[in-house]
Amino acid sequence: MATQTSLPLYVEIAELLIRDIAAGQYVDGDCLPPERVLAESLSTTVTTLRKALVILEEKELLRRVQGSGNYIQAQSNVESVYAFFRVELLQGGGLPTARLLSVERLSKPADFPSFGQSAEGFRIRRLRSLSGVPCVLEEIWLDGSYSDTLSAQDLSDSLYSFYRETLGLWIARAEDRLSIAECPDWAPQDFAPEHGTPVAFVERISWAQDGNRAEFSRNWIDSNLARYVARIK
Repeated sequence: MATQTSLPLYVEIAELLIRDIAAGQYVDGDCLPPERVLAESLSTTVTTLRKALVILEEKELLRRVQGSGNYIQAQSNVESVYAFFRVELLQGGGLPTARLLSVERLSKPADFPSFGQSAEGFRIRRLRSLSGVPCVLEEIWLDGSYSDTLSAQDLSDSLYSFYRETLGLWIARAEDRLSIAECPDWAPQDFAPEHGTPVAFVERISWAQDGNRAEFSRNWIDSNLARYVARIK
């Protein structure tokens, strides 16, 4: 199975710009290129771009000056669809998209840290790309108590948005642990590192809004293309 369910295009463009601002591609006070030029560079229409810019305005990341242009207002701790996604291209930013490789309900492995109330979990395996470049293998385990079934068609690029909108689950905080691990043998061919080669590795425990552990994930990063970034402001 391999499926990809994208967010609306204007949301994707807004998220790309938010991540570019966070990565320093645009700094406070920068004037964005004219809308027609920016739309062409993003392979979209001016209409779609303007819908994306409304999102930035609502988050107070953009100040629109009539007859002058659109000006960046950089700030920290901006809520976004990918607020918990910490991997960027080496040059910074990059729009996250995900291709679902498999989703199964399974017994939780005995060597996993404790999370959730069920003995089972949904194992979601995905290949994450940044601006079309495959960079991260993801294996996400969601506790089985949150749903009886998960449909591949329901799992969008942003799992946390799906959790909120469909399962009533908010991921309130997360703890990441970074190390090195071997690239797993289930990696698809378009993930460049060969099976068994050492890659950057991130394990994450995520807590729900009620304070309980809801999810455990493992992430293998192609460090030739991307890196883990945590900004402290």
